[in-house]
Amino acid sequence: MILVLLLLIYTSQHALALVVEMNAGEMSVLLPCQFSGFIPDDPIVMWTRNDLVPRSVHVQQKEGDDFKGQNQHYRGRTSMRPDALDTSDFSLTLRKPGMTDSGNYTCSISGGRGERTLEDVELQIKGQEEKRKKTTPAVITHQNLILCTEVRGQSKTS
Repeated sequence: MILVLLLLIYTSQHALALVVEMNAGEMSVLLPCQFSGFIPDDPIVMWTRNDLVPRSVHVQQKEGDDFKGQNQHYRGRTSMRPDALDTSDFSLTLRKPGMTDSGNYTCSISGGRGERTLEDVELQIKGQEEKRKKTTPAVITHQNLILCTEVRGQSKTS
C-alpha cells in the first residue's frame, strides 16, 4: 500500500514538470523559471540536478553568480539574466548542451525562511537519429499547454 502511494506521489510530481525537448547540436537551450511571489531580503536562486554530485548547476545571489559549488560539468556553460532578481525571471541558459545534459532540473529560491521550489524542468535532448525524424527543434510542454519554438544558434564571424 505504501509503495503504491509513493508511486502515485512520484508520478503526480513528474506529471507537473515542464518538459523542454531539443535536438543535439543546438547552440543553447533556455530552461524557463518565472516567479511572481515575494523575494526575500538575501535571496539565493539555485538550479540543481538531484542525480549529480555536486547538485549545483547554477547559483545567483544579489552580488551576482556564485560558481564555488558548481558541478564541473556545467563550468562556463550556464548563465542567468544579470537582473534576474529584479525581473523575477530566473530562467537558465545552458550553452552547448549535450546528451548527458538530459535530466531533471529544479529551480528554487531560498532566503531567511528556507528553500522553495519554483519549477521542475525535464530537459530531453534528442540524438542525431531522432533529429532526422523530427523537424521541430524545441517543444516546451506544461500540463495541457504546448508551445513550439525554434532555437537557432548564432554563427561566429571571423
